[in-house]
Amino acid sequence: MASPMPPPTRPDGAVTTGQLALDLAHTPAQGEADFLVGDGNRLAYARIVAFPHWSEPLTLLLGPAQSGKSHLARIFADRADADFAAVDQLEALATRGGNTPLIVEDADRLGYDEVGLFHLLNQSLRDRRPMLLTAREDVANWALTTQDVLSRIRRATAFTLELTDDIQLSQMFVKLFGDRQIAVDPKIIAYLVARMERSAEEVALLADLMDRLALAKGSAITRSIAADALEPRRLARGDAGQHDAGKEQDWDTHDDE
Repeated sequence: MASPMPPPTRPDGAVTTGQLALDLAHTPAQGEADFLVGDGNRLAYARIVAFPHWSEPLTLLLGPAQSGKSHLARIFADRADADFAAVDQLEALATRGGNTPLIVEDADRLGYDEVGLFHLLNQSLRDRRPMLLTAREDVANWALTTQDVLSRIRRATAFTLELTDDIQLSQMFVKLFGDRQIAVDPKIIAYLVARMERSAEEVALLADLMDRLALAKGSAITRSIAADALEPRRLARGDAGQHDAGKEQDWDTHDDE
């Protein structure tokens, strides 16, 4: 009796079964050496790696989704042996006191107890306990009900993270594909960067979508797959009627499948 055929693989080694993509787990590289430093995050990165030589105990990182805040928080956790504070722990942490560095992620979105946050900020300022907060929105837009909390958060040294140029967007694609152990032609990345919405969150969405499309097809990531990934994102932004045909001229006309 013949042995069963092994499942097909795509060129980067991922297993596929016809048109069904297997959702293979991947672990993002979150070490200090993996952080992509550019003009839009250089000051924030310098602040984190300057620990423990902070002149003030509170630091606030601001930036959109996928901009690198959590990566910097992980670097800080490793450098400072810091603890991540859970949503319901703030009051207890303030009461317990001490100087163990703390991280409060997504401080503007996760519904932290405002009284607990107030007491923890006070304890940090009083005892010079290092504390790193991350948020997407500027402090003025947080859903805070008391000026006391607002005034204390504003005492934090704040840094905004943003992607500033094509090079950083390209580097982010390279890192995200590298996390998945996928090699992608630099021309495909250039094709994406020239046509996509310019944000870190969009890079992450496109990288994930292309990985899934390639898995479903059992192929490498090609220009055709990149175009297929861009189209629904373009439609979602409401610019279905906008298409710069001239941009297509920067790519070879032969099929890349």
